[in-house]
Amino acid sequence: HASTEGVTKFLEPAVSGFLLAKELEYLDGAIQSGEKPMAAIVGGSKVSSKITVLEALLDKCDKIIVGGGMVFTFLKAQGLDVGTSLVEDDFVDTAKEVLAKAEKLGKQILLPSDIIVADAFA
Repeated sequence: HASTEGVTKFLEPAVSGFLLAKELEYLDGAIQSGEKPMAAIVGGSKVSSKITVLEALLDKCDKIIVGGGMVFTFLKAQGLDVGTSLVEDDFVDTAKEVLAKAEKLGKQILLPSDIIVADAFA
């Protein structure tokens, strides 16, 4: 993360390079002509920064595995208690829409089922 985002604070101008362009081309090729069934793993702390990626992947992948902090927004969208875990309350309805779209398309969004919520570390 530091090499793609952190360093940009110290460079003028700060632009993406040929390696990133090559990575994006490779990723696009894998998604467009990859073998089926296809799964994607998406992680991060916020649904808000990944929502367009999730919606695009729903059209191309059979399964999406969600990880990271954004899991809690999805779990709350399913009506589960997430305690004081990181949740983007403004995006709970968006998460519900993504889950509904997945169900309508016959796709799976896989969320962790073995999370322990606690108020302190043991």
